[in-house]
Amino acid sequence: MKVVLGILGLIALPVYAEEWPGSHWQQDPTQYDWQAVDAYAFPLRDDAVRSGVRSDALLIIRDGRVLYERYAAPTSADTPHLTWSISKSVLATLLGVARGEGRFQLDDPAARYYPALREHPQLRLVDLLHWASGLAWQEDYEYAPLKSSVVAMLYTRGRNDMAAYTAGMAQAETPGEHFAYSSGDSNLLAAALRGMLTPDQYADYPWQALFTPLGITHAVWERDAAGTYVGSSYLYLSARDLARIGLLMQRDGRWRERQLLPADWVAFNRTLFTHAEPVPGDANPGGHWWLNQPLPGNPTPWPDAPTDTFAALGHWGQALYVLPTQKLVIVRYGDDRDGSYSHNELLKRVLAVLAKEGA
Repeated sequence: MKVVLGILGLIALPVYAEEWPGSHWQQDPTQYDWQAVDAYAFPLRDDAVRSGVRSDALLIIRDGRVLYERYAAPTSADTPHLTWSISKSVLATLLGVARGEGRFQLDDPAARYYPALREHPQLRLVDLLHWASGLAWQEDYEYAPLKSSVVAMLYTRGRNDMAAYTAGMAQAETPGEHFAYSSGDSNLLAAALRGMLTPDQYADYPWQALFTPLGITHAVWERDAAGTYVGSSYLYLSARDLARIGLLMQRDGRWRERQLLPADWVAFNRTLFTHAEPVPGDANPGGHWWLNQPLPGNPTPWPDAPTDTFAALGHWGQALYVLPTQKLVIVRYGDDRDGSYSHNELLKRVLAVLAKEGA
């Protein structure tokens, strides 16, 4: 609270020190040398062919102000870009609004909201949020398409009703005891959210609950033939709009004067799920977000980034990074099909620029 001296005496006015975007983000007037970041994110044509790194967009925001913004045609500031599995973390953010409205508890059986899971009575919502349903699942893409559960769900026999396809899988492990990344788990969450709402609420809920309050104006979210949002994969957002999700999470669920997400929900998203096996270079699972926290006895996934860094990540190099201590939000879109793009390398270069400038 700030006290302002006016004609009528002392007046107490609420003042919010942070910068908040209106229809546009404000620019930071400071000049930085981004040459090393450009060289990695937007390499020259021959270098891009050799490295496999091809960026469509890179947006860096500190404390609510844009430090850097660059696009590669045909992507522009207004382009709703396919986020792939960033959709999962945005779905978790949307569920946080529903949690704040009292629509569910983490330990609730998933079948309470999606009856097609009645054959899996032990499966809880928290297990789905940890990608720990225990349902038999194969999350392979181009490399094993004939055996891939996710390819079948998105493109062939499961595409008309993706949640029902996933619910029909056998129970391979006890729910909650083993992390196994699954786009099917995310689409079960999207179906469970539908069960928490009345039929006339679901279609507009992402906008009413999350996008409109944040000022997101370039969102497209596809639904399957059954009418359920494809929470695993098919959300399209401009880089600037995705950055609004990052700023919300950076500030513990608060948007201006409104606590849009419960702070304890953001804390849950950022709490490490330890029933996982480390994969070199990969972040570790939280509550449907990815964390730079090490699993017990293992190194930090991205050694050149702070351990409190967390992210929403998608296929072919899509990324939303949140670095709370540095008050940084970074959005990166790309088309990296050979797996050579390194989250750690990009973050290292961004942080080096800011450290050099004393920022």
